[in-house]
Amino acid sequence: MADITKKIGALDVFPLALGGNVFGWTADRDASFAVLDAYVAGGGDFVDTADSYSAWVAGNAGGESETIIGEWTASRRNRGDVVIATKGGRHPDRLGLAGPNLKAAVDDSLRRLRTDYIDLYYTHFDDTSVSVEEIITALDELVAAGKIREIAVSNIEPDRLEASLAFSEREGKARYVAIQPEYNLVSRDVYEGPRRDIAQRYGLVAVPYYGLASGFLTGKYRPGSAVDSARAGRAGEYLATEKGRRVLDALDAVAAERGTAVATVALAWLAARPTVVAPIASARTPEQVAPLLEAPRTELTADQLRVLTEASA
Repeated sequence: MADITKKIGALDVFPLALGGNVFGWTADRDASFAVLDAYVAGGGDFVDTADSYSAWVAGNAGGESETIIGEWTASRRNRGDVVIATKGGRHPDRLGLAGPNLKAAVDDSLRRLRTDYIDLYYTHFDDTSVSVEEIITALDELVAAGKIREIAVSNIEPDRLEASLAFSEREGKARYVAIQPEYNLVSRDVYEGPRRDIAQRYGLVAVPYYGLASGFLTGKYRPGSAVDSARAGRAGEYLATEKGRRVLDALDAVAAERGTAVATVALAWLAARPTVVAPIASARTPEQVAPLLEAPRTELTADQLRVLTEASA
């Protein structure tokens, strides 16, 4: 089989990241282990989480997802075979990106993940009360200490993103190699524009979150149907729009033409967009993993890409 891995800085990754946002939320420890096992068995090696997952759940404190992933890698003895990405600055006990707080947040994540290094570390949401110089300097020191291999950024305004990259280049410090924006067939405006322009100019790659729009782009949400999911509310909002229904129709047509799952087609479209190397998608059960793994191996035709792009315009 041809090598389909992609580069994120110095990292080689499977071009579909498994989202860990459901671990400790809609998937308990055993279910999470089963999903992780299925993902790795199918060739995956890139797991995405955050220090705040899943603090929004009653009874949770934050860090549950990292803890589950750490227990899983320890039990499977496969830490060296898995690329782990996590994000900092949103844990209830470590809010913000001030240098000392960021360093403490990384140490907390390392403990929960049961590892001495993080492959890819994102600032989760920008903290405009802290200068980009302080943030980058702290991250640079963490890289120099061997605690982080590569640094990246998630939710940030274009001017702060460009200022961060310019500072890194000017001062010879660690530089963001990736951006994690919200990006999918029904949500294109956040990334397509200034953020993508900056990414292209500085050579950043994109690892989009909400690759399946909270499950809407799996095709399981239909008019008149009820889905038992904690994310059904948001997915239902997409279904209520003309654009959402138009995208579903286009996905149905392309999926039928190819004899594959709707989710596979949605992720394959995203993977074909400029700068994108590895969309993120999550699964609550092992059965949901297969169509995700198929996406990087699915090359849509120019006509199929056009149909989807026009439907989502």
